[in-house]
Amino acid sequence: MGFIGSWIATAIATAAAIWIVPGIEAVGGSWAAPIFTALVLGVLNATIKPVIGFFSIPLKVLTLGLFSLVVNAVVLELASYFSRNIFHAGIYVESFGAALLGAIVISVVGTVVSNAIN
Repeated sequence: MGFIGSWIATAIATAAAIWIVPGIEAVGGSWAAPIFTALVLGVLNATIKPVIGFFSIPLKVLTLGLFSLVVNAVVLELASYFSRNIFHAGIYVESFGAALLGAIVISVVGTVVSNAIN
């Protein structure tokens, strides 16, 4: 699909998470927040997430893969922090529970939008 298509799908999924999850709010503009958060999320998914995933293999095996949801929530929290501090537009995640639910929403909606784009 390419970088631009993936970025658009993630931005739409992030906008859906802002709309659906009560503990996630847009900061710095309603249209800019999902775009910049999706950009940071893409960079973190390419760089930091594989490292965290490698070191969490024992926990993933122990929990039959459910720990991957925790890894996704941590990466979403990092994306929230970096997008707000670098671009001054992004999302604010209120709690880890909101990050966990937001990661699930972004994953599901992103997959559906990616499949619709292809």
